[in-house]
Amino acid sequence: MHSLISVKVMRIFMGESARFQGQVLHEAIVEAARQRGMAGATVCRGFMGFGANSLIHTAKILRLSEDLPVVVEIVDRPDRIDAFLPVADSMVDEGSIVVSEAQAVFHLPLRIRDVMTEDVATVSPSTPLAKVVELLLQRKVKAVPVLEGKTIRGIITGGDLLSRGGMPLSLDAQCSLPANMRDEHVRCLDFRNLVAGDIMTSPVQTLNIKTKVSDAVQLMAKGDMKRLPVVADDGTLMGIVSRADVLRAIGHASVVAGHLDVLPDTTRGTAADVMFRDVPTAGPDTALPDILDQILASPLRRVVIVDEDMKVMGLVHDRDILNDFARKNAPGVLKNLIAALSRKEGAEPDIQGAARDVMTMDSITIHPEMPLTEVIRTLTERKVKRILVVDGGGRLLGMVDRDTVLKCLAG
Repeated sequence: MHSLISVKVMRIFMGESARFQGQVLHEAIVEAARQRGMAGATVCRGFMGFGANSLIHTAKILRLSEDLPVVVEIVDRPDRIDAFLPVADSMVDEGSIVVSEAQAVFHLPLRIRDVMTEDVATVSPSTPLAKVVELLLQRKVKAVPVLEGKTIRGIITGGDLLSRGGMPLSLDAQCSLPANMRDEHVRCLDFRNLVAGDIMTSPVQTLNIKTKVSDAVQLMAKGDMKRLPVVADDGTLMGIVSRADVLRAIGHASVVAGHLDVLPDTTRGTAADVMFRDVPTAGPDTALPDILDQILASPLRRVVIVDEDMKVMGLVHDRDILNDFARKNAPGVLKNLIAALSRKEGAEPDIQGAARDVMTMDSITIHPEMPLTEVIRTLTERKVKRILVVDGGGRLLGMVDRDTVLKCLAG
């Protein structure tokens, strides 16, 4: 059974001869809507009407039939109509724009334009690497496209900073530091006068703004890519999309899946279908140096704290240990700890305490029977990368994360 969703309808009334910067106005509006990835636009030509000058225009009167009324009609999500209204308003000198609320059933594939982030931070190839890091931390984003004019030359991700930039800590770990300590840490980084062009990934894979989300899932899963720039037909940068954006869109779409034929068959699975069991565990009394060894040995960068019955008690992330030592105002130990987390040879921080001293108690858990669509919504709404899977008694069974979910969706 189809369900109605809330939309807005924009109708732009104008004369057939109206112009915008030398271009036929209704054609310019349709092109602007297309460039911005609106759901669609329809142009209707009236056979009779009058506008602000009160002159009757009709196909029956040959003398005035050269300027018949034209209406451009756009139906889209309310937020997208609201965003396009200033654009249309700036183009119309004589005419009117009517916006009304409505209900609609969309038989449209979910496209990347609907899920991308439009406010994109960019740098040039000559931007110093220290400025790039400052920008990423300030904007709390994990990637920045590198533009030369309007041309995308590459992209810098957190992985590029670690592998080619020589940055010791991940962006996540740096964001968890107190502000004063994070700023000092960035100032002390030795980037050897590197600039963005020295470490960027190039050439860069991009997505067209009209790409289907299902196709983007395939590309990101098979290429193991976390973020991709989104471009218009002419190559103009229009946004950026991440794995989290794609999963969030699928999670939202699943709420109305009864009328949106956009979800892959693989969304019909459960948490058990995407769960992996190789999860580092330790007891609450495990010494912190041993916890640190486990964290450094695992790509998950965390250890699950369990009791004798494998019941989940908490979690220890690398950032939990950093924050604990930052709170204790132990800069010397913290410096060594940062060196250890960055895997510098010979770094052996003198840390004391046990897992229970630093673990977080508010772990998010789900059951293995949870439908995959609910798993996706939990990941995106709680803004976490991984979730623990437990049985009815709270005993640890495994873990799901964005990467395994995305690969499952790709099939």
